[in-house]
Amino acid sequence: MKKNTGIIDRLLLFTLIPSFFIALYLIFIWSPVEKVMGETQKIFYFHVGSAWVAFLAFGVVGYYSVRVLIKPRLQHHINAGISAEIGVLFTTITLITGMIWGKSSWNTWWTWEPRLATTLILWFIYVAYLFVRKMDGSMEKIARLSAVFGIIGVINVPIVFMAIRWWNTKLHPVVFGEGKNQSGGGIEPDMLVALLFSIFTITLLYGFLMRKGIEIEKMRHIVKKAKSKAIEKLAG
Repeated sequence: MKKNTGIIDRLLLFTLIPSFFIALYLIFIWSPVEKVMGETQKIFYFHVGSAWVAFLAFGVVGYYSVRVLIKPRLQHHINAGISAEIGVLFTTITLITGMIWGKSSWNTWWTWEPRLATTLILWFIYVAYLFVRKMDGSMEKIARLSAVFGIIGVINVPIVFMAIRWWNTKLHPVVFGEGKNQSGGGIEPDMLVALLFSIFTITLLYGFLMRKGIEIEKMRHIVKKAKSKAIEKLAG
């Protein structure tokens, strides 16, 4: 089992490294420069990829949170926590790249536009979720309480995605999925290839970080358990 785990990790890493360089080539050399925003538009590929992985990560949190409530297991609790940490990281990247985009296209770093506001709320919910996991108390109680937060957070994900459609914002463009043919504004085919490959690469990065994070967290629990036993033995 351990051998298979190592093979999967190496496979992920050896796929991720060349994919990263291919993605950079597609973004900065192969895809055309956008006529209005120029080189600044390149941040679009990192922004969308990060947002996708943030949604994916919080979806995984929601999945394992439900499993914690149905049948509590330490593994489910660990998986949800690691995915939340990665989700907060990529939501932060999404917010920062969105602000850079906003400064270039809207001439302001921040505006209370529906997509930005709901994304910030999502970020706060999962930061709170991570704080709940660090509270003192029994593992079972913390696992159930944090699972509830995790489920509340994942309910906000479709709200973030649909915000610019429901509230009809004039600032944030709908690139895909609007109008009669659901094409939205659309992008050039070369840009679409670069975007899809960027999303693929960042998703691989999520998978790699997830596996490594779980491995480290398991080791931390083993060390914590051994330390508690040693203290009890010395005290006794």
